[in-house]
Amino acid sequence: MRTVVQRVRSARVEVDGAVAGAIDRGLLLYIGVARGDTQADAVATADKVAGLRIFPGPAAPDGRRRPMDRSVLDAGGACLVVSQFTLAGSVRKGRRPSFDGAMDPEPARPLYEAVARALAARGVPVATGVFGARMIVTSENDGPVTFVLDARDGRIQ
Repeated sequence: MRTVVQRVRSARVEVDGAVAGAIDRGLLLYIGVARGDTQADAVATADKVAGLRIFPGPAAPDGRRRPMDRSVLDAGGACLVVSQFTLAGSVRKGRRPSFDGAMDPEPARPLYEAVARALAARGVPVATGVFGARMIVTSENDGPVTFVLDARDGRIQ
């Protein structure tokens, strides 16, 4: 399972002109489910995202701020979780992407949803896109701060 994590000031996703999910300060997560991914990978992803200390902390006594000292929970943020099967694609050969590594939609959907549920169970407010839909995602990146997480066998690689 590959996840792109972006720290944002705000983010929203629209489907057919209607807002499906939106957050203010927090994390925009693009989730790509690959063949072989499991429930354990979804839980490991949620655990890592909920605990990532990538938000600025309060000012130190000398007035300096620690740029990456707080988690999304510590910062009072939320997560917008968006499915993105292209993260499981490959552009190694030729000019047309291959999606042979992406899990079929029917088994992938519950794993994508498991990430959102696991984040919510940890107390993170969660909004989502619509699995399998054509979505318009708008975000205002903060930093910019972006990380790529790969989960396999229930662990972050």
